[in-house]
Amino acid sequence: MEGVGGDGPSAAATALNQRRHELSKLFQYYLDKSTPHALYRWIGSGFLVFLYALRVYYLQGFYIVSYGLGIYILNLLIGFLSPLVDPELEPRDGPMLPTKGSDEFKPFIRRLPEFKFWYAITKAFCVAFVMTFFSMFDVPVFWPILLCYWLVLFVLTMKRQIMHMMKYKYIPFNLGKQKYGGKRPASSAGSPRAD
Repeated sequence: MEGVGGDGPSAAATALNQRRHELSKLFQYYLDKSTPHALYRWIGSGFLVFLYALRVYYLQGFYIVSYGLGIYILNLLIGFLSPLVDPELEPRDGPMLPTKGSDEFKPFIRRLPEFKFWYAITKAFCVAFVMTFFSMFDVPVFWPILLCYWLVLFVLTMKRQIMHMMKYKYIPFNLGKQKYGGKRPASSAGSPRAD
């Protein structure tokens, strides 16, 4: 009879862990299916950003949460725009950014891939949105000072990042496949085409 009382909580914990594992697998399944659909993922995140901004606007508070969110997004943006191997910090024998025109082309590999960037931003906005339901996070602050400070941080950080891009000659955006147009035949602009 001793084993009967001990199995109850253990069986409940096992069932709870199994259910949590099933939900985790289901969430990962849908997350994996969303990977190739970048545009739709960003549209969904944009809608979430809109909801968060609307909530903060109507509540006229939670500016410190928004400031923390802005600093976190700035940190993610730096990782998204930075190469995996920074030639300034880690000179290696492995893949590096070409610094001269004669160097071999190596594709730009981000320190923070687009999917992880999107996922981190979406999670951050979800957490910030939930935080707006708890008054303990509504710290009274003078929001224009926070906004100015964040803008100064953004400008200085982006200036440093752009200078780094110019120094090592890389562009962190995929502008599509380069196409060779070739030379176009010289023709007069006013003459109709003869068939």
